[in-house]
Amino acid sequence: MIEIRDDFYAEVASALTERIGTAEFFNGSVEIDHRDVNAVLRATLIIHRRTVTAPDGERRPISDVVPVWWEFHTTGARGEELNDFSFGELKPFLTEND
Repeated sequence: MIEIRDDFYAEVASALTERIGTAEFFNGSVEIDHRDVNAVLRATLIIHRRTVTAPDGERRPISDVVPVWWEFHTTGARGEELNDFSFGELKPFLTEND
C-alpha cells in the first residue's frame, strides 16, 4: 500500500488549487508525479470562498471544499497500487482560514 504523507498531499493540493483557479465548482482531474509514484485525482467539488479585504485590494481564498465525488488512483513500480489517501487529510492543504 502506498502511504500518502504530508508532502504528497501538498503536491496534490498545489496542482488542484492551480486547476480550480477562481472557480466555485470543480469537475475534473489532476495528475501528480511524486517521486516514483504517479497519482490521479478525479473529483467533483463545491468550492466555498471568503472575501479578505486589505489596503491593497480584495482576494477570495478557499475557505472550504465539499467533495461531491472523488477517486484517487496511484501507480507505482508494480502497477496500480492501493493507497491510504483521505480527502479529509487533503482539505487543510486546500483551505486558508484564520
